[in-house]
Amino acid sequence: MRDPKAIIEQAYSAFNKRDIDGALALMTENVSWPKASEGGKVVGKEEIRAYWTRQWGEFDPHVEPLAMTAEDGGKTRVRVHQLVKSLAGDVLSDSEVLHVFTMKSDLIAAMDLGDEAASSAGPSAAFAHRA
Repeated sequence: MRDPKAIIEQAYSAFNKRDIDGALALMTENVSWPKASEGGKVVGKEEIRAYWTRQWGEFDPHVEPLAMTAEDGGKTRVRVHQLVKSLAGDVLSDSEVLHVFTMKSDLIAAMDLGDEAASSAGPSAAFAHRA
């Protein structure tokens, strides 16, 4: 069994490098992911690919894990430094957020925003300053 923390760190690294294939390789086929910049969720690797492609066309997000805590039920809570810039380089948001990952068979099955009441609602405050 692979270390969930190492898998999650690899996923953040791939995201920051804009390596979609590298990140998706660490996820289940029907992975559930919040659309922080749009609101709601996507399910499945191709929906995540389309969402990230749209997001990176509007914003330049960078997420760096600061602390991880394993929980029961295959969950891992990750405190993250999230820096969101406009494509012109202006800082739109510089904050800490909480991500909660659910692992299944050594892969990421879901990621949820842990510090927002309803990730299915509107976009995260970090992405409120649309270009």
